[in-house]
Amino acid sequence: MERAGFVHCIVDRSTQEAPAPAPSLQEDNLPKKEPLSAKPDSAKQYSRLKLLIDLFRSALIFLFTLLLLALGVTSRMEETVRSLVSHDYLVLLGFALLFGTLETLLTFPLSYASGYSLEHKFGLSNQTLRKWLWEGLKGMLVGICLTVPLLFALFYFLRNFGSLWWIPVGILIFAFSVLLARIAPLIIFPLFYKFRSLQEGNLKECIIALCDKVGMKISGVFVFDMSKNTKKANAAFTGIGKSKRIVLGDTLIANFTDDEIETVFAHELGHFKLHHLRSMMLIGALSTFAGLFLTAVLYEESLSWFGLGSVDTIAALPLLGLWLGLYSLVTTPPGNVVSRAFEREADRYAIRTTGKKESFINALQKLARVNLADPSPHPLIEFLFHSHPSIEKRIQAVERL
Repeated sequence: MERAGFVHCIVDRSTQEAPAPAPSLQEDNLPKKEPLSAKPDSAKQYSRLKLLIDLFRSALIFLFTLLLLALGVTSRMEETVRSLVSHDYLVLLGFALLFGTLETLLTFPLSYASGYSLEHKFGLSNQTLRKWLWEGLKGMLVGICLTVPLLFALFYFLRNFGSLWWIPVGILIFAFSVLLARIAPLIIFPLFYKFRSLQEGNLKECIIALCDKVGMKISGVFVFDMSKNTKKANAAFTGIGKSKRIVLGDTLIANFTDDEIETVFAHELGHFKLHHLRSMMLIGALSTFAGLFLTAVLYEESLSWFGLGSVDTIAALPLLGLWLGLYSLVTTPPGNVVSRAFEREADRYAIRTTGKKESFINALQKLARVNLADPSPHPLIEFLFHSHPSIEKRIQAVERL
């Protein structure tokens, strides 16, 4: 159940070719029910390894960047690119591609371990190595297309606004986030998944009725072929305005009952009804501007530490990235505190709206099982890294209602 911009997922893309109809939601087609503690050791081991790899990857990138800056390598990289091209924006592009390539090569073994090897070890992935590499390449190309314009804009503001560069950059980031949220369901997501309308039936009628009840206008309810990559289950709200839609993983449709999906969807609807998404947008905007301001001050003060010149020195941009990364690291735990509070409120809303407490508990148990989520992580780990309360705490809270 992680958030990504304006995509709010239920658990932490129009199609050219419609997939086969989703399996019936009859009990005979559901996996055999198991207690939540069926795989506690596997879930804890998987979560622990996943977290350790991701933390090590972040630390490796930080130390690698710091080393390149301290040894003056970034300055030599800029000089090398300038010997090939003269225009500043082409130098910036060449530098970014060179730096990004080095970083990708350095972290590829860890990306492979986390994204492919670990997923197969615990029986979660449906991808071949070739498909995993292809999906990763597509993601990288999309990322480059989205990042390069922002990088050029950042460089322009650094060059023309001096110490106040953070103001237009903050405005740009907010505007870009809104634009991306609008176009992502229509343009970007279909590059990775096939979408089809949810077939007519009780589930679709129930979802639409719940949306009408709270006044939410959606462009449709869609199923996407999540099973092509993973055995995990997920669903989400995506988009804003006229592009707002509900997407359900085919793994969720195949393995959860109508009542279970209804309660999980009601939880997500609670975020809309209780204005959590609007609040998170506001908090995100304030955090972005505060972070950019602090970063601007620290960035300018620390340039001399590495013998770098002005704020628009291309070789200094990795230093800017370090400060932004540190700010994100420090502010993530407080942000998670707010997010977990919203999740608890949405859980209560789901129960009040549907009256199906048992179905919601079953859904949480299934989500924990199929996603190998640690039902009871260490409190410190939960505080630092989890945007949702643990499954165990959520179930206990629901049972008390």
